[in-house]
Amino acid sequence: MDIYKKYNLKHVINADGKMTILGVSKVSDEVVEAQKQGAQNFFEMGDLLIQTGKYLAHLVNSEDALVVNSASAGIAETIAGIIGQGSHYHVYHPYTDRISKREVILPMGHDVDYGAPVDVMLGVAGAKMVPAGYANMCTPEHLEMQITDQTAAILYIKSHHTVQKSMLTIREAIEVAHHHNLPLVLDAAAEEDLLKYLKLGADVVIYSGAKAIEGPASGVIIGKEKYIRWARMQGAGIGRAMKIGKENIIGLTAAIAKYLQDGSESGESMKARLQPFVENLSEVSGLKVRVVQDAAGRQIYRAEVTPTGDLSAKEICEQLRNGDVAIYAREYRVNEGIIEFDIRAVDDVEMYQIVSSLKKIVGGK
Repeated sequence: MDIYKKYNLKHVINADGKMTILGVSKVSDEVVEAQKQGAQNFFEMGDLLIQTGKYLAHLVNSEDALVVNSASAGIAETIAGIIGQGSHYHVYHPYTDRISKREVILPMGHDVDYGAPVDVMLGVAGAKMVPAGYANMCTPEHLEMQITDQTAAILYIKSHHTVQKSMLTIREAIEVAHHHNLPLVLDAAAEEDLLKYLKLGADVVIYSGAKAIEGPASGVIIGKEKYIRWARMQGAGIGRAMKIGKENIIGLTAAIAKYLQDGSESGESMKARLQPFVENLSEVSGLKVRVVQDAAGRQIYRAEVTPTGDLSAKEICEQLRNGDVAIYAREYRVNEGIIEFDIRAVDDVEMYQIVSSLKKIVGGK
């Protein structure tokens, strides 16, 4: 039976990117088979987390790793672990007054809403967020001046959501943290390189399992053994509400192994697939079209569309979403009059549907 008909759902074309609101990524048959093996067998769950962690740590040259249910959970459990530092009392009493060292420094331009605010995850962990710098600037000195004897860690968000200009680099943040004997926790949820940030010296790196890796709903924490161990302990505390099922632990582990072997689509391949799409869009009257690279510097290329007619970018996006097939474009720049189309999860037939829909909308039909 057609799943869309069964549950009265609309078909969706995802030209927005690997977004949680749309189910993030498509999962390969190989990963689905691994999920099936996980779902149809039993395991000692504690051992499953430890052994898959060891397997993944070996793949990415990390001291240890832990599969969690999302990158958000990764932030909360990692920071809670750092605050508790292995205390079983803390696990059962995560917000206890016995532990006062709870400050986590975050560049102000990194406190973004990625579906939930970063500071909310810090609050769940029992941390007190201390902003550094300004909304449009953060230097190593801004970070350093916020450090006190109550500082537990420094958190850095590597994301297209954050302020990009006048922002200290990951390497600079690591240098500040290590100069003061603090751990640098890096949220790299949608990043594509699973190796580079550990090599830079980050103590903990957190990835979404369902974004670049194209695994099931999940996340993974990699890094120093003690921080991973402390995060794993949170499964008996705040992490209980964030537990991940056996099928997704096995599924993500298979997805990471596949991803490290096959990689993601190259920028050149993306540009080649974009070319006919952009040419067809350019033939639609009232649209100015070009290929642009991801603003955060990733090897992701998109079609940038600027409407020149009576309809605004926002109005066009609303009509695309509300059609018989819901077409989701990337709307981060609609306030600038710009629509972007991310084709990583879009096939040739769907590109044709996007062009056809835009012709009807812009043409007033």
